[in-house]
Amino acid sequence: MEDIKTNHRTRTFTDFMRGLFKGVLEPVGNFLNKIGLTPNMMTMLGLLGNMFGAWFLSQGNMVLGGLFVLICTPFDALDGTMARLRGEANDFGAFVDSVTDRYSELFILGGLSYHFITTGDHLSTFIVYAAAAGSILVSYVKARADSLHFDANVGILTRMERYLVIAPLLLINQPVLAIWIVAILANITALQRFWKVRQQAHQRVEEQLL
Repeated sequence: MEDIKTNHRTRTFTDFMRGLFKGVLEPVGNFLNKIGLTPNMMTMLGLLGNMFGAWFLSQGNMVLGGLFVLICTPFDALDGTMARLRGEANDFGAFVDSVTDRYSELFILGGLSYHFITTGDHLSTFIVYAAAAGSILVSYVKARADSLHFDANVGILTRMERYLVIAPLLLINQPVLAIWIVAILANITALQRFWKVRQQAHQRVEEQLL
């Protein structure tokens, strides 16, 4: 019996925010398209901006690093909007977008890790590792579930929530609080997704036996 695809995709907070700000993203995306910027340029600008932010974080300048994160991470939403408005949205573009998102997150967390290592804060260094592991697992579990036609689009700390935790807390110079929240809630989110896939897998087996 062939795999049974889920009938619908669960909406996350990220999906909700994209819908909420659609009226803002589309005019901005149209403007950027008109002045000659392309979706790939926006993707690279977002990545480069977060790399600059990561460098400032590694040097202990949390406020300036946080400002780069605050400004450049939303480019993730703009590049997809621009591609759709240009009629150029495709699977490869979405793939590149996802990969650069992961790199951006890891650069940011890497910058924080370097800062904590150089200041001798070993506990915070470990917590950054846990935050990075959780963030990657959240994405990996969903990607693997999608490939098997399961819906793992759930969880309390998806990409948007992680951004809303990290950027504001860096701006007020609270990096330790930021990494603790991400480390705990990102790993809980990965486990939530694992549990939801487990439930669907059991249901699929039961249906195949009927």
